[in-house]
Amino acid sequence: MEKYKYYNINNVGEEVIINGWVSKVRNLGGLVFIDIRNRTGIIQAVVRPDNKCYDIANSLGNEYVIRVSGIIVERENKNKNILSGDIEIDVNKLELINKSKDIPFVISDDTNALEDTRLKYRFLDLRREILKNNFIIRDKITYATRKFFHDLDFIEVETPVLCKSTPEGARDYLVPSRVNKGKFYALPQSPQIYKQLLMVSGFERYFQIAKCFRDEDLRADRQPEFTQIDVEMSFVNEEDVMDVGERLVASIFKEVKGIDIKLPLMKMKYDDAMDKYGSDKPDLRFGMEINDITSCFKNTSFTLFKNVIDDGGIINAIVVRDASSKYSRKELDKLTDFVKTYKASGLAYLKYNDEVTGSIAKVVSDDEINDIKKILNINSNDLVLIISGKKDIVKVSLGALRCKLARDLGLIKPGDYKLLWVVDFPSFEWSEEENRYVSCHHPFTMPKDSDVEKLINDKANCYSKAYDIVINGYEAGGGSIRIHDEKVQETMFKALELSDKDIEEKFGFFVDALKYGCPPHGGFAMGLDRLTMLLCGSENIRDVIAFPKTASATDLMCDCPSFVDDKQLNDLGLKINK
Repeated sequence: MEKYKYYNINNVGEEVIINGWVSKVRNLGGLVFIDIRNRTGIIQAVVRPDNKCYDIANSLGNEYVIRVSGIIVERENKNKNILSGDIEIDVNKLELINKSKDIPFVISDDTNALEDTRLKYRFLDLRREILKNNFIIRDKITYATRKFFHDLDFIEVETPVLCKSTPEGARDYLVPSRVNKGKFYALPQSPQIYKQLLMVSGFERYFQIAKCFRDEDLRADRQPEFTQIDVEMSFVNEEDVMDVGERLVASIFKEVKGIDIKLPLMKMKYDDAMDKYGSDKPDLRFGMEINDITSCFKNTSFTLFKNVIDDGGIINAIVVRDASSKYSRKELDKLTDFVKTYKASGLAYLKYNDEVTGSIAKVVSDDEINDIKKILNINSNDLVLIISGKKDIVKVSLGALRCKLARDLGLIKPGDYKLLWVVDFPSFEWSEEENRYVSCHHPFTMPKDSDVEKLINDKANCYSKAYDIVINGYEAGGGSIRIHDEKVQETMFKALELSDKDIEEKFGFFVDALKYGCPPHGGFAMGLDRLTMLLCGSENIRDVIAFPKTASATDLMCDCPSFVDDKQLNDLGLKINK
C-alpha cells in the first residue's frame, strides 16, 4: 500500500483515481462540479455534459461515497483556501459506491450544530477537517514520544487495566467479578503502583502510553477516561526527572509544531505561584500579578478591611492597565458575581484618573489611596480590583479573575506558549469533606528530607519532592520522587490516618514489595489528551478524543451508560437498588 498523495499544480497531466465523500455538488451552466473529501483534504472534480457519467454526477448528494478517475488539469478559478485549489480532476469515470441519508448537520469546520448533536453523530463529526487534523497531531505526539523514550533506552511496559481498588484520590470505577462474586476490580486511576513495582523489579527506565479512569466531576479539560504518558526511573533525583520531562516536551513541540522551547524551563515554588498568580498552574502569557496591599490598611478606619485584618485575613489586588474606561458599573457587577463563585465575599475597585473613583473611594483615606498607587505603580486610567478575606479564598478568586480578564481583553497572543515547572508542593491538603489532611498528590510521594519529621505533627508545613509542568495555565503533567523506604511509607500512611487494616487491605502487597530491596525512584505522567489540546489550540478536550463523553459522563452516540438485563446482574451476583 502506498502513502497518501497530496496533489498540486505540479501534478497537472497525471491520471489519478480518487476515493472519498461528496462534500458539495454544483451544476453551473451544464458543468457539474464535485468537491470530494477524504483524509488528504478536498479536491474538485468536473464532469462535462457529454460525459457518460453525467447523469450519475447530477444525482449525487452530500456524503455519498464515490470513486472518480481522470486527468489533473489547472483550474481557471482557483481556490486559495484549500491545498489543491490550483487544480481539478477532469473526470472520465465516476462510480457511485454508496449513498447517504440526509445528514443531521452540515459537515464543515464552522458548523453551528449543537455539541450534543455532533456527539450523537460523532462518526460524522469526525469527518470535519479541523477534527481530522487534531488526530493527526495526536498521532505525531505519540510517535515522537515513543521515539524519544526508545532513544533513551526506556522500555515500554503495559500494566493491568483490571486492578485493586485503592481509593486515595478520585473515585474508582468498579468492575464486578463474575467468578468471585461480591468482589470487585477497579479501573486504574493511573499505573502508579505498578510502575513503582517495575522499579522494584529492576526495569529502571519504564514508559507507557496508558489508559486511565477517574469517576470525578467533569469540565472542559477533563474526561472520565483519559490517556497519559507514564514514566518512571530508578536512581534519580528531582532534577533528573524534570530534565527528562522537559526534554520530552521540547522534542514534541519541535516535531509537531516546529517550535523551539528554550531549556531549562523556569521553576517556581508552589507558594510563590499561589501568592503571585492564585493558582498552582499559573498562566504566564500575560502579567496582572496579584499584589498584597494589606499594609496600606494597617491603620484603616474602613470597618470591612479592619475586620478582615483583625481576623488574620489579607487584602490583595490586581491592576488592569489602561482599563478604567473600559469597565462600567454594570460590567464590574458581573465581575463581582464571577468572583463570588470562588467564595469571595465581594469585589472592591478603584479607578485612577484625574480623580479617584470607585466602590471604596469615599470610605478609604487619601493616604491609603496614595499608598496603593505607590505600591502598584498606578498610571492614569488604571483599574484596581481588590478582594479581602481568608488567604486561600482571596488568592484563588483573584487568580481566576486575572485569567478571565486576560481572555476578555485579548491579552493572550494566539500561538504563544509559556512553560514552567511548579515545584515544592505541600505534602498534604485539608479536606473539608473528610475532615482530615489528605495527600496533595498521592501517598507515595517523598517528603522533603528536611520535612520527614513533620509528617505526623506539622502537616500544614510539610513539603514534598513533587513537581508539575505547566503550559499556558494548564497542568500538562506532574510527578514526584517516590518513597522507597518502608518506614517513611509507614509514617506517611499514619499521617493520612489509615489504620493498619486499611493499609493491609489497600496497599499490603505494595508495602511488602518495599521490603525486598526497593531502589530510589521517581517519575511523572503527562496528560496526552491535554497536551494535544494545547498543541491544537483548542480549549475543549473532547476535540482531541475520538469518542468522548459529555460533561455528565455519557456517550450520546452509543447511549451509555445503559441498563443491563437481570440475567447479567444475576451472573455477577448483583442487585440494583431503585
